[in-house]
Amino acid sequence: MRATSSDVLIIGGGHNGLVCAAYLAGAGLKVRVLERRGIVGGAAVTEEFFPGFRNSTASYTVSLLNPAVIRDLRLHQHGLRVVERPYANFLPLPDGNAFRLGGEHTQREVAKWSLRDAERLPAYYAMLDRVVVVLRELMQRTPPNVSDHFVLADWIGSLAVGRQLKRLDMAGRRDLLDLFTKSAGDLLDNWFESEPLKAVLGWDSVVGNFASPYTPGSAYVLLHHVFGEVNGKQGSWGHAIGGMGAITRAMALECEARGVAIQTDAPVEQVLVEDGRAVGVRMADGGELHAKTVIANVNPKLLYQRLVPRDAVDADTGERIDLYRCASGTFRMNVALSELPDFTAAPGTQLQPHHQSGILIGPSLQYFEQAYFDAKSRVHNPGWARQPIVELVISSTLDDTLAPPGQHVASLFCQQVNPELAEGSGGWDAHRDTVANLMIDTVDAYAPNFRRSVLGYKALSPLDLERELGLVGGDIFHGALSLDQMFSARPLLGQGNYRGALPGLYLCGSGTHPGGGVTGLPGRNAAREVLRDRGRALPG
Repeated sequence: MRATSSDVLIIGGGHNGLVCAAYLAGAGLKVRVLERRGIVGGAAVTEEFFPGFRNSTASYTVSLLNPAVIRDLRLHQHGLRVVERPYANFLPLPDGNAFRLGGEHTQREVAKWSLRDAERLPAYYAMLDRVVVVLRELMQRTPPNVSDHFVLADWIGSLAVGRQLKRLDMAGRRDLLDLFTKSAGDLLDNWFESEPLKAVLGWDSVVGNFASPYTPGSAYVLLHHVFGEVNGKQGSWGHAIGGMGAITRAMALECEARGVAIQTDAPVEQVLVEDGRAVGVRMADGGELHAKTVIANVNPKLLYQRLVPRDAVDADTGERIDLYRCASGTFRMNVALSELPDFTAAPGTQLQPHHQSGILIGPSLQYFEQAYFDAKSRVHNPGWARQPIVELVISSTLDDTLAPPGQHVASLFCQQVNPELAEGSGGWDAHRDTVANLMIDTVDAYAPNFRRSVLGYKALSPLDLERELGLVGGDIFHGALSLDQMFSARPLLGQGNYRGALPGLYLCGSGTHPGGGVTGLPGRNAAREVLRDRGRALPG
């Protein structure tokens, strides 16, 4: 294959790569997206996993997608429609009771367990709202870069951050410090006393986070999940009709309308470097593509360990990337069901509102902590929780396009499993189905018809998530959301402004600010910096 040229090459056709491509093409640049798989969308795709049953393969629910991205890329005009859950969470409990969070009856529900908690809940949400309104704005900004040279833009960026933080009063700044540094468990224990409420709120702190809810910094992971909105309702979660692939399909349509060349089945083997500058890529088939700008929409660890020649970056960068932490305790399943779960705490297989919510198996923060300790220690088995945490979302209760009439598809988002199983155990390929059956049994303990309703499933271990979707260590965030890997330090100090270790190399994936989730913001922010370096402005 002969070399061809573009203004911009984007490695990886996940949602951030598509967002970045659309903005750059809208500014008049010639952009080509290179996607290893046969479908664009990365972790946000919809695929058939069992005959007649389709579902979101990895990412499975909508909230964090930024309204500016939805508007600028005309996603609604391209067919995107998001519907809300009737309420946020349904938590069946071991004693046969159930806790429901969300909707107009939330305080009454909380009061069943604690009048004190019901009285305090509005103040807790108000505290989060005060912080989120400031951080939501900062998520759309480029972090001030920390470099070894005086750069005026760094100082301007720092002042802009300072102005945002000044919008918080002293109480708000203290709350912000707590949310960045404390554990979610300590934070929630200080606010509330009832275990079901703390479990439902604390779930967000262990989503994709291989840690205990009592690990310092886990409060930020909780905070990261409350930035979003659905159809203008802040903090809500919803479902994209057609699955998460409907989002990236709409993005791809806008890319094509703007002239982006999207190439699938196009694995990149190496970033080409000449005279210390990224100048293109070599494809797996040996062909070369050249461009003034190369943008990586992949995990930073994957970029620097597998695609950029090691000798092209300085030794310190290489060593620190080796230490960049990517580990998620996630085991992901899609399950075809003959009928809806019949929960002991809410009997019946006819459609009810709890079937349309996020169904959480995990009654307390202590349960969450034990799940992590089991997987981390590998004392009881090669590396998974004996009693795992499972969130069950039955997508077909909100979207009848996903399953045959009268049948259903369920997303099981399961924690905690160790990305690295014990040495000599045979690895994840040897234990995938064992753990998949454990997850099914975990739900079956609360809905005794669940196992017999399973027609088939597809399970993705941490290793599968890495091999199939490039999620190193199964990390859904492309790197832990810890204080040393956030903001200006994401992925490393000196690269916090989307510019990579080499001239001509940029990063636009979830391993950059503001981190993981289907937000589109890393792609949008990176496009703004690429255009700034070319003396252009970000288009709508």
